[in-house]
Amino acid sequence: MDLKERLQTAAQDNQLPCAVAHKLALEWGVTPEALGAAANETTVRITRCQLGFFGYAPQKGMPGYAVVRPAEHVPDDLAGAIRAALVNGRLPCWAAWELARRYDLNYRQMGDAVEALGIKVKPCQLGCF
Repeated sequence: MDLKERLQTAAQDNQLPCAVAHKLALEWGVTPEALGAAANETTVRITRCQLGFFGYAPQKGMPGYAVVRPAEHVPDDLAGAIRAALVNGRLPCWAAWELARRYDLNYRQMGDAVEALGIKVKPCQLGCF
C-alpha cells in the first residue's frame, strides 16, 4: 500500500488531525512534509493544527476554525527567543515546537504567544501553510 492509500485508510471522514499526521509520519518512516504532500494529492485534509491556527471547524472562515488566541502576556525571554528564531520575518513551525519544549509550553500556548506578538508561522511542517 503506498503512502496516499495509507493516508486515506487512516483518515476519518477524509480528515487527519495534525497530531495524528505527525505520529503516522514517524511510524511510517516518512517526513511530515512528505506526508503532507501526499495528503495534498488526495482528498485527505489535515485538521486541528497543534498550534491552534486551523482546522477546528469544517470550513475556513467559519467561527471556531482557528482556536489560537493572543496570550495576555509573553515573557520577554520567550519573546526574544521567538524573534531570534524568525526566518524572513516568520517563525517556522518546527522552531515553534522546539521553543515550546524549551520553555515548557504546550503547542497551543506557543501558538497563543506567537499570535500575541503578531508573528506568522510559516512554513508548516506538513506543508499546510
